[in-house]
Amino acid sequence: MQTLSVVLAVYNEEKNLARCLDSVRNFADEIIIVDGSSTDKTVEIAKKYTAKILVTSNPPIFHINKQKAIDLATKDWILQLDADEVVSKELKEEIQKKVLTEKNNEYSGYWTPRKNWFLGRFLLKGGQYPDYTLRLYKRGKGHLPQKDVHEQAEIEGEVGYLVSALLHYPYENFAVYKMKWDRYNRIFASQMRERQRNMNLLGKVFFAINNLIFQPIFWFLKAYLRHKGFMDGWAGFVFAFYSALRFPAAYLISLQLHEKIASK
Repeated sequence: MQTLSVVLAVYNEEKNLARCLDSVRNFADEIIIVDGSSTDKTVEIAKKYTAKILVTSNPPIFHINKQKAIDLATKDWILQLDADEVVSKELKEEIQKKVLTEKNNEYSGYWTPRKNWFLGRFLLKGGQYPDYTLRLYKRGKGHLPQKDVHEQAEIEGEVGYLVSALLHYPYENFAVYKMKWDRYNRIFASQMRERQRNMNLLGKVFFAINNLIFQPIFWFLKAYLRHKGFMDGWAGFVFAFYSALRFPAAYLISLQLHEKIASK
């Protein structure tokens, strides 16, 4: 059997961490946690699982801490998780049978499908499933670019696919969703501002029209109709609506950032 490191970067995850670690405690050969100086009981909970813990700062691009956890891993394979994720029984068994039993595996990493919980159900339409994420890879073969909150790992070598799903519980309720939505929009807004830095006036006008009108309309129709988000009921509508709304919301925030910098 090949060995497995489970690695996480966390910050104030006392409500989620135990559920995540319970799903891997009899599966992982080591658990490594990089904590961004949590102010709740996150570290206290982590210690109950004999995890290796590094307490550090909490950067805006959280993948910086995720990469620190990856770098600390010592086993053959690395499974990178978020605290609000759970390794299903089916996924655990598939990894054990398909990945860890092969010493000369032809793949350096695996895409894993993920089910996302939203407003009381897993979203299975609207482009939200299978939501493949690249979390499992051989030690030394995968790293994170650390430039964007939604980036995937970059793998050296061939990548395969798993069938069983990782379970994702990102939003305890709608208020939590809205809080994270606002946070991501501010990061998105900063990226928008950088993209506009060298644009001429015509380019900036087109950029504004695109993000205020065309992108939100296109994204909503794509998620709700083309990808059948309507089949997920009310949850599917709300998710498609707010996914589309992030474009004008982030653009307006980017204007505020520009005004703040200009006034200094």
